[in-house]
Amino acid sequence: MQASADSTKMDCLWSNWKCQAIDLLYWRDIKQTGIVFGSLLLLLFSLTQFSVVSVVAYLALAGLSATISFRIYKSVLQAVQKTDEGHPFKAYLEMEMNLSQDQIQKYTDCLQLYVNSTVKELRRLFLVQDLVDSLKFAVLMWLLTYVGALFNGLTLLIMAVVSMFTLPVVYDKYQAQIDQYLGLVRTHINTVVAKIQAKIPGAKRKAE
Repeated sequence: MQASADSTKMDCLWSNWKCQAIDLLYWRDIKQTGIVFGSLLLLLFSLTQFSVVSVVAYLALAGLSATISFRIYKSVLQAVQKTDEGHPFKAYLEMEMNLSQDQIQKYTDCLQLYVNSTVKELRRLFLVQDLVDSLKFAVLMWLLTYVGALFNGLTLLIMAVVSMFTLPVVYDKYQAQIDQYLGLVRTHINTVVAKIQAKIPGAKRKAE
């Protein structure tokens, strides 16, 4: 009974997080999205100038400076006003943050499922179960060698974050036009793939 309740709670929590992520990416709360977007970019740009250890240390010092200053300020204020409000972070200190065994098991099962599916897909591609799919993967890896030569990992991560916070809004605004062009591109790619399958022996899929 308890496991069922925990599972339902996790599903509700995951659904809530998903809705919050969608609201962030679509800028439905401009102030909140701006804070998250700006913080992520500041963190990533900091990592381009300093080491990970330095950035983590500076962030920890900034957080500690804020909390310690606030704690001292509230203590002085309580002493002057002769009130007994208690610890200013009492509500957060008493907040339940432990993961139950069922929750840990659920996360572990999801991770195991993802890893297994990834390993199976890589095995299928590298052992050429489907020639066309393996060729597509080879072309993708070849393109990534050029991308890697032009950009480092942090630059790609910055571009990914910027895309996450801009592309959904652009797609939502120009969905009809974008779908039209994507349909044309998809049709052209399918035509090229069909021609390759017709010319390469053994390239046709078994379903065909």
